[in-house]
Amino acid sequence: MPKATNKQKLFNGRDESWMQFNRRVLEEASDPANPLLERVKFLAITGSNLDEYVEIRQASLMQRIEDGGREPGYDGLRPDESLTALTAEIHRFVADQYECWNKHLLPELRKQNIRLLEWDELDEKAKAFAQSYFQREVDPLLTPISIDPAHPFPRVLNKALCLALLLRLKRKSSGPLVLGVVTIPRALPRFVRLPAEQGANDYLLLQDLIAQNLSGMYRGYEVQAQAAFRVTRNSNLYFEEEEARSLLETIRFELHNRRKGDSVRLEIETGAHSEIIERLRTNFELEADQVFHTDGPVNLSRLMFLYGDIQRPNLKYAPFTPRPLVLSRKSANIFEELRTRDILLHHPYDSYDPVVSFIQHGAHDDRVLSMKQTLYRTSSDSPMFQALIEAAANKETTVVVELMARFDEASNIRWARSMEDAGVQVFHGVVGLKTHCKLAMLVRHDEDGVTRRYCHLGTGNYNPVTARFYTDLSLLTSNSEITERVHMVFNYLTAHAEVDDYRPLLVAPLTMAENFLGLIRREADHAKAGKPARIVAKMNALLEPSVIEALYDASEAGVQIDLIIRGLSILKPGVKGLSENIRVRSIVGRFLEHSRIFYFANGGPESSQDEIYIGSADWMPRNLFERCEVVFPVRDAAAKARIQLEILPALLADTQKARIQQPDGSYLRASKLYKNAPAFSAQDFLIRLAEGKADLEQIPPASLEAPGQKAGPVSASKRQPARRAAKTVAAAD
Repeated sequence: MPKATNKQKLFNGRDESWMQFNRRVLEEASDPANPLLERVKFLAITGSNLDEYVEIRQASLMQRIEDGGREPGYDGLRPDESLTALTAEIHRFVADQYECWNKHLLPELRKQNIRLLEWDELDEKAKAFAQSYFQREVDPLLTPISIDPAHPFPRVLNKALCLALLLRLKRKSSGPLVLGVVTIPRALPRFVRLPAEQGANDYLLLQDLIAQNLSGMYRGYEVQAQAAFRVTRNSNLYFEEEEARSLLETIRFELHNRRKGDSVRLEIETGAHSEIIERLRTNFELEADQVFHTDGPVNLSRLMFLYGDIQRPNLKYAPFTPRPLVLSRKSANIFEELRTRDILLHHPYDSYDPVVSFIQHGAHDDRVLSMKQTLYRTSSDSPMFQALIEAAANKETTVVVELMARFDEASNIRWARSMEDAGVQVFHGVVGLKTHCKLAMLVRHDEDGVTRRYCHLGTGNYNPVTARFYTDLSLLTSNSEITERVHMVFNYLTAHAEVDDYRPLLVAPLTMAENFLGLIRREADHAKAGKPARIVAKMNALLEPSVIEALYDASEAGVQIDLIIRGLSILKPGVKGLSENIRVRSIVGRFLEHSRIFYFANGGPESSQDEIYIGSADWMPRNLFERCEVVFPVRDAAAKARIQLEILPALLADTQKARIQQPDGSYLRASKLYKNAPAFSAQDFLIRLAEGKADLEQIPPASLEAPGQKAGPVSASKRQPARRAAKTVAAAD
């Protein structure tokens, strides 16, 4: 076990790690090397990230405190101590967000003739246009409210943008001030596009337009002061599993109750009248430190509208066309191809169309007898939904829909109902566990008279939209050992029918944690025996203490460990006597790094004994113990070569978008740490590779990642012939 004696020596703080992650996203918004509108998009992402964090994590801390919770977290801090530190850091972060907006992005947007104007800056033509828009589109949606004994404070929806007003009756010039509230319609864009010269983009905030028309809504009142505000509520989803209602009805009930969550944050414009702030704070029962002043538009996530509305390709990343899947000349369809080899796809560099086509083929192929699929999140107009509904007309079709996919429950319920109406057998997984695994299985009576299973296993959601900007891996296979176990997983999901062994699959919450710990300990044993020992793991987050402690032990044994973790990591890397052989890097760039990859050298040599797993699970308690997850091996030689020689080496060599975690939990850009290393962006390289404009020879040696580090998954002595082999594999794909 690690030599450290308490949690504070073993782990960094979860909240601190999350804020560090969002700061890495904010760095991208501030980075002038990124296209301008992409920077605006990154700033919007920091806003939506922070929204979710406040309404879930901060709200959870507050709830634990109210319930009397005193148990320390990973870093040894009690909930009240964590909340105090977190709130202070959020205040600093919000100040930095608006500094980025006001000092960096707004001036650069103006230089590009993109202007966010105030009412006084509008010319007469623009004012007339805005007033006409208000009368046609806005005014019919408004409901002005004044607060008095007959009109209590309205129920303000979670994260709804509102205007708060101080009003005084004109006939009582010395009378009391009345509070007014106007909710900004959610159905309308927050930015009103104004008429402008060709090549220019002028906008007015919707709230500013409404503010210009308040006198017409509050006749008989004088508006003394006004300010835009937004309240965030506790959005944790709780329900009693033992209740007699079906899970579907439970979730619908909780969706209704969620709107009644306690307030946890008030955002309000800087300069708001103190009387407005105090009245709102009192009404929402918030402490002073729960009030956040915004020096600019309230709700920065709405800046995403500008990214979509402004058609300026020169201010965005250059578009690229994902590499299509080309079947072998001997294969008439995907099923014939899969009988000869597995297919590994790396999205978005490889098109997601083959995954959609796999499901559509299943729906329309008369030889396919049954279809089964899990769905967690997908787009509202997904072609997969339509294919599954069509399949139900003439074959057994089963879908496991995850209702508790956070913030997607309402849409998932609608689709579940639609599929049930069409004849699809819809299940909601194992009670108490989210179904997070990404599986699809087709049973087909092939032309040779044999009935076979064909499967898709993935690391990402069945969502063709997000597949364009999430990096994920898909494995299409007819391997009988894997497909038989996928069949058993579906039996677990629909009938809670467990088996003792799902190998070669790692299945949570049944076997995954134990299997991962065994793989890590095996590397430690190899290191102690003087054999090659190496772990490279890529994931979204690392929070599970037992896994971290096993990694510490492996490091002490001499295992070289590289972790590529986009978001949270409470592991302390590079600590002498604890983790000096562990390096942690995070890559934040054009695409959201979402794939999970787990490489174990297993004593070498590389081509025969090493093992690679990919799947849906991070090393987090919820993934290992509270969700239905599947991680699966990559065994096809060509598929393994692609991960070993292309994907992992590129990620480990990144010096442009990678940040290296320090022992205290902070992150430093790789470009600053390794100034002599060649400038290299993994995502840019993989785009060029997909376009046929690069080859594997251009990946710098992975040993540049850290002083004294051994080479990546493939040793330097075998890199050149291996790269030549991988080039042949890529051409075949």
